[in-house]
Amino acid sequence: MPFTRISLLAGKSPDYLAAITDSLDRAMVETFEVPETDRFVALHQHQPGELVFDRNYRGGPRSDDFVLFHVTTGRNRSHETKQRFYARLVERLAAKPGIRPEDIMVIIANSTFEDWSFASGISAAASTEEGVR
Repeated sequence: MPFTRISLLAGKSPDYLAAITDSLDRAMVETFEVPETDRFVALHQHQPGELVFDRNYRGGPRSDDFVLFHVTTGRNRSHETKQRFYARLVERLAAKPGIRPEDIMVIIANSTFEDWSFASGISAAASTEEGVR
């Protein structure tokens, strides 16, 4: 049940944006222990000067096609699972929509179920015995 914020420079086509979210979804299902029906993403397109990034820090060189994925999860994954996810995401994004690996940055932030409410003001940590699913 991760939630992902994707930041990139504005100007990409709807098909390009769909390819990014589809590639993310498939990589999560394939490697990050996420169910098929669990898809929560917010795209943030920034004007020039609103997305500031070092073009060479720990990778690069980065281009104007730089994309940042900030994934917030409700539970921790192993180092191996995260590494498989990073590799698969880069592979899928290279295939479609054609993003260079150097232009992909991923941050994973962990939280607990009590930090989430999926609907109706009810904590995700609420017991299923209370009728909450």
